[in-house]
Amino acid sequence: MTATVLPPSIEAAELSWQDGVPESARFGDIYFSRDNGLAESRYVFLDHNRLPERFRQVAPGGHFVIAESGFGTGLNFLAAWQAWREHQPDHPATLHFVSVERFPLRRDDLSQALSHWPELAPYAEALLSRYPPLTRGVHRLVFDGGRVRLTLYFGDIVEAWQALAFTADAWFLDGFAPASNPGMWLDETMAQIKAHSGPGTTLATFTSVGRVRRALANAGFDMRKTRGFGRKREMLTGTLDTPAIPGNAPASTDAGADTPKPSTLIVGAGIAGCLLAHNLAQRGFPVTLVDSAAHPGAGASGNRQGATYVKLGVEFNDQTELALTALTFSHRFYQPYRDQGWYPTGLLQLAWNAKEQERQHKFLERNDYPEEVLFLVDPEQARALTGLQVRTGGLWFPGSGWLEPARLCATLCQHPLIDSAFGVQVDRLTNQGPWRAVASDGRSFTADRVVICGGHRSPALLPDGDGYRFKAIRGQVTHLEEAKVQAPDAVICGARYLNPAHGGQALTGATFDLRDDNPTPTRASHEQNLTELDAMVPGVVTPNAETLDRCDGRVAFRCTTHDYLPVTDGVDDADGAPVSGLYLMTGLGSKGLSYAPVLAEFLADRLTGQPGCLPGRLVRRLASARLRAGRPATSKSEKTTET
Repeated sequence: MTATVLPPSIEAAELSWQDGVPESARFGDIYFSRDNGLAESRYVFLDHNRLPERFRQVAPGGHFVIAESGFGTGLNFLAAWQAWREHQPDHPATLHFVSVERFPLRRDDLSQALSHWPELAPYAEALLSRYPPLTRGVHRLVFDGGRVRLTLYFGDIVEAWQALAFTADAWFLDGFAPASNPGMWLDETMAQIKAHSGPGTTLATFTSVGRVRRALANAGFDMRKTRGFGRKREMLTGTLDTPAIPGNAPASTDAGADTPKPSTLIVGAGIAGCLLAHNLAQRGFPVTLVDSAAHPGAGASGNRQGATYVKLGVEFNDQTELALTALTFSHRFYQPYRDQGWYPTGLLQLAWNAKEQERQHKFLERNDYPEEVLFLVDPEQARALTGLQVRTGGLWFPGSGWLEPARLCATLCQHPLIDSAFGVQVDRLTNQGPWRAVASDGRSFTADRVVICGGHRSPALLPDGDGYRFKAIRGQVTHLEEAKVQAPDAVICGARYLNPAHGGQALTGATFDLRDDNPTPTRASHEQNLTELDAMVPGVVTPNAETLDRCDGRVAFRCTTHDYLPVTDGVDDADGAPVSGLYLMTGLGSKGLSYAPVLAEFLADRLTGQPGCLPGRLVRRLASARLRAGRPATSKSEKTTET
């Protein structure tokens, strides 16, 4: 019987080890062949799906999708990744691997299992370094500079296939034997396999059980038996041979080598626009990035420092799952930029007053998060972690930290497929075949589609922009001389946040001014920041006249929505009809550094026709239609707040 586990955690696999081979205590079956698990993976799944030859045929900017029914130790993924490296085309293309696991392995068990194959060590180390926390739902892992993308669903297999959007080129039907785990081989699962396949999709499985063969044949696959691996006499292979369904063909065959990839114009070079431009360019799609400022990361992304932080709800609902997905994806995404704009110092969400202490108590009572995401610390632990004499403890996020946003934006723009134009104020957009953006100085830019990432200025470029419920929130940060403040060793968040010192200064803030459009820093806002900081961590700074006289700072206007959830979607006109080729990515509020990486990944998936990194229920939370006045709003029970 499965023990009840509070969300968002999921039960881990319980293993026994026989001669170094892991066996599931729950299902009584081994994870890979005792003879040679890697050789079996290559024979059953790679060879019988003809992957080496098919990999070489993927078009420029194209992709190949493998879907798998049981991730297990990740051996099949690593074997496919290694084969992709050896046989991938010599132009930009992406391997997608979509897999599901109901009882994922702990990282230590995964490491021990994969240690059998020294030749896979570089791949295994990369997987282990990005292996997600054991939380329910979708995890997107990116490898090889974007050429390999793993979509890993921790949860029930039928639930996974219903939630995810993809069309497989090849299936690895792996998992424990049907007699050990019949739930994985139900007819409902077979029907979902058909739903995620197109003409020419192939499959292979180690089993030759008759009911599995019949179920797949009933789903439309031309099935046959062939010689199995090692001591197994037979296995099954199949090909889906049905009339083409528009838009449902395997993506690797949707374009020839000479077909140009659609071009994209991105308006706005903040963190959202730069991440999206970089993501598309990695996949082989040309991008033009324009911004009215003189350099990237000059608007709301222009603060010297910014924390990677989200406020996780007491109830684990869709909003909380989106925030958690964004946070953990951002930690993986920023890994390569460590000490080059990304500083994973850890972050303390301080229980700084009675109300926050009560909220954190309820949060921990109703949820179970893996310690690699967060854990409770007492005042003594909090002082040791932050280096400050805080009075209370709180929630410690070991993977979080802070960024230099503008520095990261500048790095992301450096790609041969990104054409950047700064000092360009786009006044209007027209759609005359290709889209055309006209600037105030008379210059114009054309592209097949446009993505507006303009923050609080986005409505000016939208059809019927006044009908969207956006808010521009003034936020002033305060710069403090390092000698005049007790700077922490890690980020502290509460009524305000305080970052570690960098370049001789520490940064605190930010104000939350809903009805103030003053773009200039004010003494009153500095005083508000320092007073709130002193109340949160007494003695860290003295908010007196001398301190205020020496303060400087910066004002930025954060864009948020009426329900404080971001928007990443196509755009409708005033009549509710979709506007072809026009997209919107904004409303990230004060948590943009955490949300932007996964939203850029999601929108790039959509723009390139590749498997989606978010489940359908979270995609709906990002819809643009909800922002239109007069349209149904998010229900009261689903609303969230920004702090």
